Amino acid sequence: MHLISFKLVAAVIFTLLLATGLYNTFKPMPAGLSRSTPTRPLYDARLIPDVSWRTAAGGHFQSQGIFREVFDLIAQAQRMIVIDMFLFNDSAPDSSFEPLAEKLTQALVARKQAVPELEVVVITDPLNTVYGGVRQPHFERLRQAGITLVETNLRPLRDSNPTWSALWRGCCQWFGNNPDGGWLPNAFEDGKVTLRSYLALLNFKANHRKTLVVDEDDQLRGLITSANPHAGSSRHWNTAITFTGPAALDLLATEEAVMTLSGVAVPDWSLPGKIYPPEATEDTDLHGQVLTEAAIREAAIDLIDRAGQGDRLDLAMFYLSHRGTVEALKAAHNRGATLRILLDRNEDAFGHAKNGIPNRQVAFELHQADIDIRWCNTAGEQCHNKLLMLRDSQGLARLLLGSANLTRRNIDNYNLETSMLVTGTADAPVMATATELFERLWMNGPGSTPVFSLPYSANADESRFRYWQYRFMEATGFSTF
Repeated sequence: MHLISFKLVAAVIFTLLLATGLYNTFKPMPAGLSRSTPTRPLYDARLIPDVSWRTAAGGHFQSQGIFREVFDLIAQAQRMIVIDMFLFNDSAPDSSFEPLAEKLTQALVARKQAVPELEVVVITDPLNTVYGGVRQPHFERLRQAGITLVETNLRPLRDSNPTWSALWRGCCQWFGNNPDGGWLPNAFEDGKVTLRSYLALLNFKANHRKTLVVDEDDQLRGLITSANPHAGSSRHWNTAITFTGPAALDLLATEEAVMTLSGVAVPDWSLPGKIYPPEATEDTDLHGQVLTEAAIREAAIDLIDRAGQGDRLDLAMFYLSHRGTVEALKAAHNRGATLRILLDRNEDAFGHAKNGIPNRQVAFELHQADIDIRWCNTAGEQCHNKLLMLRDSQGLARLLLGSANLTRRNIDNYNLETSMLVTGTADAPVMATATELFERLWMNGPGSTPVFSLPYSANADESRFRYWQYRFMEATGFSTF
């Protein structure tokens, strides 16, 4: 009888966990997420790259402009600033890294003090407090200055790691956390965190967006990037696009959805009517579409599927692992498109060594299909770009860039992400800058200086075991990519 009772209880528990895991993997997305906004004209659009490089003699240099643009835009705002950034802290391997979080905090507080009526909203991810396990001094200073700080509520999102998250939702999500009760080493910086911090971390989900919306004179300006205000990320390769026009209003709406998701009231921005143009009528050779979550996947695969004989498809990516995207790339190559894929080596993560998964394994698969692969020549920093560009034989171009890696977590409705699809002629300034950037990073022969990239053989890993390890991690969610 006792054995039957035990089996019955075990069966009920297993059924509940299975139902919890399935529901939270496939449940409807919260309102306003996974959006594909209308295609809008872009005005005064500029592409801003951050690049680090090495000379053949071993010298290290960098050109970082994205956060200079962010600070300049904050310094001129009069009515509103809405900024959403994933990593917002000063953790770094050593003190030689640029304290971007400190600089951003200073810029926001100074502007709020200079213009007290300015509405400032900072949206970020709870990873920065290790899910409530530590105090984040930057956040305290922002709140004290009267700035609205939104630590994104991740619970309504789908679960990318359902095997663990089903357990966590049943046993641990109700316990909260204590920033003063830590007793375990903090994996990200000095100090202690609670066990509850690590239990939440294993859900492997995030608000991974990097965006900014500000007023600029009588218009709104948007910025979408792959760069974080994070000291340990301050040397990374990144890309941003900044623009005015009605697409900036679309970008604002996607961030208002995150505020609503997190239980924070959307402010009355009190902006004049002319800052909200229903549609611009001026001529422009560039259009943009704001995309979030799985809409990014659909745009990426559609872009790749358009590539055929005589077309050029260039990809620079920190993580490439999404199976639908990998298959689409191979199909484009088989249709006769010219593909060039530039990948991070997945060797370094803020002072910690990594094993190269998943990029080495995907590179092996694409190399077997005779697709050209090169590696970013990094040493400590990351090739953190998320850049996909198609230039067709008719002189038109499509460019996808933003926060999203091409992975299951990033583009299958698990993380919060924001990217932009830009369309226009190949000689439009943004497209020309993207082309020049990719050419500069790709074309390195023997003895070149600076050495931006390395051949496939410099980082190849053709282990079948590790290939299938990547496939298992991608399929199950037992991974940070």
